[in-house]
Amino acid sequence: MNLRNTIGGTLLALGAHALPTLGNAAKDVDIEISTAPPPPVKLEVAPPEPRVGYIYERGHYAYNDGKYVWEEPRYIREREGHHWVPYELEKRGEQWHYRAGHWDDE
Repeated sequence: MNLRNTIGGTLLALGAHALPTLGNAAKDVDIEISTAPPPPVKLEVAPPEPRVGYIYERGHYAYNDGKYVWEEPRYIREREGHHWVPYELEKRGEQWHYRAGHWDDE
């Protein structure tokens, strides 16, 4: 019984450790979309004041589960030694391409 609990606990811990990795991998994908995004929910005149230790990401449309979803502007805590790559949503020919913002190591 003790051996079964030990093996089960180990497998559970390994699975829990792998989940964040899978979530990050899914963000670093260039998605091809055939429909244009809707107009922005609200236009920002100027970004807010910078906050020490944070990066500001402006509001934008993300593409999730086959549809555009508005992402509110937000501050992202900086990661020492890493560079934030902002999201991209651009038209290439007849298609739109979306890539979520991510750290340079993801």
